[in-house]
Amino acid sequence: MKILQIINNLGTGGAEKLILDSFIIYGEKEIEMDLLVLDGSDYPFMNKLKSMNSVKIHSLNANSVYNPISIFKIIPYLKNYDLVHVHIFPSLYWVSLAKIISFSKVKIIFTEHNTSNRRIKNVFLKYIDRLLYSPYSKIVCITEEVSQVMKKHLKYKDFKFETIKNGISLDTIFVETPYKKSDLGFGITDDDTILIQVSRFDLQKNQAILLQAMLNLPLDVKLLLVGDGELRAQNEKLVAELKLEERVFFLGVRMDVPKLLKTADVIILSSHYEGLSISSIEGMASGKPFIGSDVPGLREIVSGAGLLFPSGDAMALAETIISLIEDEEYAKKIASKCIERSMNYDINVMVDNYIQLYHKVINQNN
Repeated sequence: MKILQIINNLGTGGAEKLILDSFIIYGEKEIEMDLLVLDGSDYPFMNKLKSMNSVKIHSLNANSVYNPISIFKIIPYLKNYDLVHVHIFPSLYWVSLAKIISFSKVKIIFTEHNTSNRRIKNVFLKYIDRLLYSPYSKIVCITEEVSQVMKKHLKYKDFKFETIKNGISLDTIFVETPYKKSDLGFGITDDDTILIQVSRFDLQKNQAILLQAMLNLPLDVKLLLVGDGELRAQNEKLVAELKLEERVFFLGVRMDVPKLLKTADVIILSSHYEGLSISSIEGMASGKPFIGSDVPGLREIVSGAGLLFPSGDAMALAETIISLIEDEEYAKKIASKCIERSMNYDINVMVDNYIQLYHKVINQNN
């Protein structure tokens, strides 16, 4: 069984992190799996995967992942594999079109990582989606909530959909040790309270509401923002406008996220929406209390374990943070519940479920 996974690139993001972590597990289970990226830039996740020396990585070296010439570059790869597993738009469209125009017989599946996207809200694009999702043998949804959204959007029969929850390498996080706070730099002391959010800088993640919440927190509360993206500069400008330069620090893309999570006192994700956030699961597994916005994709994971705040409500977020800072026993209780919840998302279970699905799809009508 030869599998090819295709994704735009290995930049920052939950799906990209999932590719990196899962390839390690697939290799341990002796699954022959290669990777094709539209953009082969040397992002940290890409460099980490290359360093493993056990994964064959192909790159189209596209100047833009939105360039439709990628369709024709993908076609030769389709004939070399039993199944192609696709992630993220526009790879979603390009692989579908490559299969259609080449009359390829290869089976393709797509993993839907979010409860929302711009195409769902556009009447015209809904019909394009219904056409271009159709060549996929299975649409894998990472939660039941995502499944319901996609079934409503695409109007396909239920058999077209599978639900497989994302997973993380729990052992990697459980065994990690924290930094000494003062070793982080930025003038942070061991007596400071550290908040952290790990996420891309885009409209979905809404770091701005967390910055506004900082105005209502004690001066010894410091915030680490890990990640990169198109709105990073905008957020850096907002930090300056709010005069938070000595309390908010931008760390960029980091490969030591588990250590950073273990070092923080409170972990936050302020998104407008999610699918099944890898960042939130890693945060909950870290042994620290987790706070998420009360939105689709976070509510399902966090409710009953971590804490939720109304999306866009900076004051409510600040009050939730203070409740943890001021009550150590309460914070420990929440952290314990978070660890317990995270254990439902073991990457080994996810990989086993995908392997079963690969066999099922490849053997259909054969």
